[in-house]
Amino acid sequence: MCIGIPMQVVSMLSEHTAHCQGMGQQKNIDMSLVGNQPVGTWLLIFLDAAREVLDDDQALQISNALQAVDLAMHSDGQGIEALFADIIEREPQLPPHLLSKTE
Repeated sequence: MCIGIPMQVVSMLSEHTAHCQGMGQQKNIDMSLVGNQPVGTWLLIFLDAAREVLDDDQALQISNALQAVDLAMHSDGQGIEALFADIIEREPQLPPHLLSKTE
């Protein structure tokens, strides 16, 4: 299984390659699918290739979810709730395309 990880552009090395960091890693990333991006841009990386540009909130949510998986696999699960603070105690919400069907 391939899991995308959020990484932030540190520097552009060439037209199609950037040096990025995130999740405790630093790698040179193929930028062919997203083009040149400014330093500080968050990207979703699969197999050393940028597949999507992320905003800060998306990058944080994905990082938190990956940390929660790591905690669940390698510990007793303590602290997972803090990684999902944005959804704890929030009422479930239907996606917009289903809202009109229930009203």
